[in-house]
Amino acid sequence: MMKRLACAMLMLYLMLSLTGCTSNAHGAPVPETTPDAAQLKADAVNWPKGKLTLNSEGIPELHIYVVEEKASRAMDIETYVEGVLAGEMKNDWPLEALKAQAILARTFVLKFIQDKESKYPDADISTDIEEAQAYAAADVNERIQQAVSETRGMVLSSRGALPYAWFHAHSGGATDLATVGLGWDEAEPAYTQCTQGNEPQNVFDTADAQSLRDAQNWVAEFTMEEVESAFSKLGADITLQENSIISIDAKGDSGRAITLSADGKEVDAADLRIRLGSTKMRSTLLNTLSVRAGKVRMSGRGYGHGVGMSQWGAYGMAQQGKTAQEIVQHYFRNVTLEKLW
Repeated sequence: MMKRLACAMLMLYLMLSLTGCTSNAHGAPVPETTPDAAQLKADAVNWPKGKLTLNSEGIPELHIYVVEEKASRAMDIETYVEGVLAGEMKNDWPLEALKAQAILARTFVLKFIQDKESKYPDADISTDIEEAQAYAAADVNERIQQAVSETRGMVLSSRGALPYAWFHAHSGGATDLATVGLGWDEAEPAYTQCTQGNEPQNVFDTADAQSLRDAQNWVAEFTMEEVESAFSKLGADITLQENSIISIDAKGDSGRAITLSADGKEVDAADLRIRLGSTKMRSTLLNTLSVRAGKVRMSGRGYGHGVGMSQWGAYGMAQQGKTAQEIVQHYFRNVTLEKLW
């Protein structure tokens, strides 16, 4: 009996080790137990129904501030999600990947309305990418409409609550926790995890192939003044010289930098990425970091913060025949899909 118990404990240890993500950025254990699926299903989803007007079909109506028009427009949430989906993914991508993104987009807007207020007057949310999600109504086609229609009213639920439906372009091979990829300073959410990115190595479409290569690997250069300014805005005044060293002080389980330091001053890597420009310093999953010839040179893998769903990973999983539900439940743990209308 003791021998069988010891074997079982050894197998459990090996399984947890293989996940590469049993602790958060501060070393605190991340719960590994999965609640009973039936119990999760029974929990009601807490969503901001009281803040919204429902149309005759029971679909929420939103007031969207459209940046390009500099005006608010009334539309139902499903129409809004179509525009978001077209802005966040190419409209010819695999259908199940599009459906997974639609579920996250719908969850995102409801979570936003529940927890925040738009900076634009008389609007529930906007098309401002700095506030919310990308939006491209002009790129909505039948495939986008099909993905939204087939997921109508579907959101993620984490123990009866709407989760933060985080996503990014490419994980660089592995996703990470919010405390690492986002510099999240609260307790690690129960639904985030480190997992395989599942991004394809190659795609056949020429335009997609170039986009994939750009997301897989990147190189960026910054002037010393740019880096000094970014450090200063994060409360760390430094003066870089030709012999200065910028180093990674701590890494997450996926290999992402948690903190970087220069001249003995430490900053959060995720915050530094935002300060330097997230389209230039594309991730904190760094391969090289050096100061030479008056420049700070970086190279890395992936595109985005690396938390939640990898969009290229969704593409790869859909190509493998995975469903939208399988895709989102790969990237988010302890979640169910619930249909609200």
